[in-house]
Amino acid sequence: MTAARLTLDLDALARNYAVLRDMAGVEAAPAIKADGYGVGALEAGLRLWREGARSFHVARLTEGEALRVALGDRPARIHVLDGPTPGSRDRLIDAELTPVINSLDQAAAWDGPAAIHIDTGMNRLGLTLAEARGLAGRPNVVLLMSHLACAGKPDHPMNALQLARFREARALFPEARASLASSGGIFLGRDYCFDQVRPGISLFGGGPHDRPDGRISAVATLEAEILQLRRVPAGETIGYGGVFTAERELTVAILAAGYADGVPWSACPKGQVWFEGARRRMVGRVSMDMIAVDLTGCETATPGALVEILGPNLPVDEAAAAAGTTAYELLTRLSTRAERFWRGAA
Repeated sequence: MTAARLTLDLDALARNYAVLRDMAGVEAAPAIKADGYGVGALEAGLRLWREGARSFHVARLTEGEALRVALGDRPARIHVLDGPTPGSRDRLIDAELTPVINSLDQAAAWDGPAAIHIDTGMNRLGLTLAEARGLAGRPNVVLLMSHLACAGKPDHPMNALQLARFREARALFPEARASLASSGGIFLGRDYCFDQVRPGISLFGGGPHDRPDGRISAVATLEAEILQLRRVPAGETIGYGGVFTAERELTVAILAAGYADGVPWSACPKGQVWFEGARRRMVGRVSMDMIAVDLTGCETATPGALVEILGPNLPVDEAAAAAGTTAYELLTRLSTRAERFWRGAA
């Protein structure tokens, strides 16, 4: 095997779901958009159904259709966050999907069961409070929802402001269930959890505040084989651009993974890997198909040995921070070129 290896742990996914559901104390409806944050939406959806999930959230119509096929006759409610976009009506009905109403135009175009999204401060999708007042009393509103802009920063004043605005909106739709919190919001406390929470990144191994949390288990482990070991003398440069110069003689391993496998090009110069019980630094630019790492003094380093790039020993939040990005982007950019293995049954 000379490909990168991506192991996806569905048992860890189930543990994370239980942690988040128990913290919230209400229904946990997983967000499994973007192919389950890169982990595999259909496998994740089937396993989460086994764990008790009966409602799900996806972004695109096509994601909802694929999840409905995967779930078969299991009676899950699948919310489509984009809402009833032009030309989607028949497909939403055929796949028994529940659109999220984000505008007055969408409200006018859809008369079936729906969720209503209130913009409480994100200024992205959603109805204003004034617009929502015009829909008060609308039948078939199964869920009222909003989205926190700053849940990853527990002390940010936007959290309390959005909570107050959402409570005001909720009074307009007293019969509908209410949902405000995604992963970060769950960790803000039960005042933010209402009737349903929508965990996403923390289901798949990311911490709620863009840093690791001991309660959340790694789901994705990315490893790569050592292709070759090289002795690099002091004064020699490594990789494109000559951006790294060896200050002393190094033993450098060339790994069979690069940015085509989802390892960010920007991981240079702070990126690390895990090998022989310790973190080891990346040296030189990340290439399309290869990474160079300093394994000086590692006695078990041989061609064919696996090196962890992301996983239990290198949490996704830390790997992302080293590359100047977020766990969301790092996970969703994992390439399909990496050979995938599943741990635990879907």
